[in-house]
Amino acid sequence: MKLSQGLAAVGLSFAALAAHAEVTGTVTGITDYNFRGISLSANDPALQGSIDWAHDSGFYAGAWASNIDYGDDTDGDLEVDLYLGFAGSFNDDLGYDVGLVYYTYPSSDDIKEYPEIYGALSYKWLEVKQWYTNDYSGTDLDAFYTEANGTFELPANFGLALHAGYNYGDAFEDTEYYDYSIGVTYTLGHFDFGLSYVDTSLDENDAFYSDEDVFKSTGRAIFSISTTFPWSNE
Repeated sequence: MKLSQGLAAVGLSFAALAAHAEVTGTVTGITDYNFRGISLSANDPALQGSIDWAHDSGFYAGAWASNIDYGDDTDGDLEVDLYLGFAGSFNDDLGYDVGLVYYTYPSSDDIKEYPEIYGALSYKWLEVKQWYTNDYSGTDLDAFYTEANGTFELPANFGLALHAGYNYGDAFEDTEYYDYSIGVTYTLGHFDFGLSYVDTSLDENDAFYSDEDVFKSTGRAIFSISTTFPWSNE
């Protein structure tokens, strides 16, 4: 009897938790998987998707996946990121977000898994976010990434998206670099379209520099289309 009562209590707890949470899924088609200025899909299109759970309290968790291409010398064609965090706001203008991401590569023996933590503050249209890992790409080296993002609503369902990021730390001891982008977004019904120009401060003398398809880090235009389920009736 005590066991059944305990199981019932657990079931009711989960039911109460689910009643105050939302599960969504997003599918994105994009012409290049860009990660901090570097192409991780050999400058080829990628199909990406996520499933997200968000609770009214601010807790959230999810999983995100994309095809990848690290070249013929590296096995693996899939990345799956697992994440959880907590987000909220101090007032109508000032918000925060803290969490953890774990990068995994289920189909690869060559690409190493690693964790990364983050914290962000947002004020109106501006967000500043700090990332840190003590094991960048499984190298046992520290890496930091600081980014600023600006989003602006424009007339007729258009938007403007600005981004700047800085990669540094032991993993980038010889090649710290900036990445940046400017993009335009457009919403049509249940679909979001994006067109952005992405570039980095890397040049031919830098270790991370590449103008080839694999790990391309030179300027390029990227187009995306995405939709999130379930579709609302609004």
